[in-house]
Amino acid sequence: MKITHLETLCLSRLHEPERQWITARYRTIKADCAIVVIHTDEGLTGIGEASAYGWPLLIQEWVDWLAPSLVGRDPRDPAIVPHPNGLSRPYDAAVGGIDCALWDLRGQIEGKRVSELLADQPLERVRLYASSGCRYDWRHNPEQLIEEALGYIDQGFTAMKFRIGTEWRWDGVTVDRFLGLVRELAQAVNGRMELMLDGNCRLTEEQALPIAQELDRLGFTWFEEPIPREEIDGYARLCAAVDMPITGGETFTTLEQFRPYLERRAYDIVQPDAGLCGLTECMRIAEAAQRYGVELCPHSWHNGLMAMAHAHLLAALPNPRMLELCMIQGPLQWAILAEPPRLEQGHLWLPERPGLGVELAENLTQRFPYIEGHYAITVER
Repeated sequence: MKITHLETLCLSRLHEPERQWITARYRTIKADCAIVVIHTDEGLTGIGEASAYGWPLLIQEWVDWLAPSLVGRDPRDPAIVPHPNGLSRPYDAAVGGIDCALWDLRGQIEGKRVSELLADQPLERVRLYASSGCRYDWRHNPEQLIEEALGYIDQGFTAMKFRIGTEWRWDGVTVDRFLGLVRELAQAVNGRMELMLDGNCRLTEEQALPIAQELDRLGFTWFEEPIPREEIDGYARLCAAVDMPITGGETFTTLEQFRPYLERRAYDIVQPDAGLCGLTECMRIAEAAQRYGVELCPHSWHNGLMAMAHAHLLAALPNPRMLELCMIQGPLQWAILAEPPRLEQGHLWLPERPGLGVELAENLTQRFPYIEGHYAITVER
């Protein structure tokens, strides 16, 4: 079997006004998607979603540039897999999409699920966590966060991750005010759901420490990227200060980038994204992290094909945690698939079919033509 050509589907869908969401200073106005499709001379195709944070049209350019090194090669040959470089997000996203599509192809060729290629006895299902907390506004109804969390409990989710809200300086939000809302949330949830907080690298270490200590006291599952990523010593101090895991690394795409965080005990859980680095590099990172007693729980934003790749990854890990499911991506998230996977009782069941187990829906580029421009606009108050 030989690869004949590669293509990239660039897709978009504008959010209706009521679906738009704001966090920090950015209002998200559309959903984007970039899908790499690898065709072969025997009629099999592999599909993989690249992180749309890499700008779909630039991802498409890089896939086209990398294609000559793949065409005519056997998709089962691990030597053909391009490597992320950690320098260019569009390039790395292209690599991630290509790598996931190659794993999908290999699974189809071998008649096995991707998870079965990655591990001898993978899980049949993975637990989901609802990932959002991006719609509450400190000026207008911050209690929306609590309403949202209770809604996820009603939907059967057993865990939720939320963010720190709109720009704090707009409304004089302090650590104490933020923690007041966190305590209200924890009281409303009342142990029915695990809680995680994503700081989006927006806090100082002086702000993050008392927040981490209170989250630890409240029994939070983790505190994600509280401070700027380059502050490795700050991360190490936070890790040492609390028993609750401090996590991060969603933008890192190579094992080399994670190495100093592992060596200096700066992360308790690493969170690479296969849509940016591929399943191959994610497994390398997971194996290295395990030597330090550090677990891997992937960053998994955007759409359903990416969720499938991460579901197979998680199902194959020795200590699987949860799969992040974006709750605010809109209809594009699952409409890209001909048949979405079974989502029930806060879990995703891996399809029984080989590869990633899913196929693309028809006429995607006609139904969701790409809309140029950034997915978010900057808001000032």
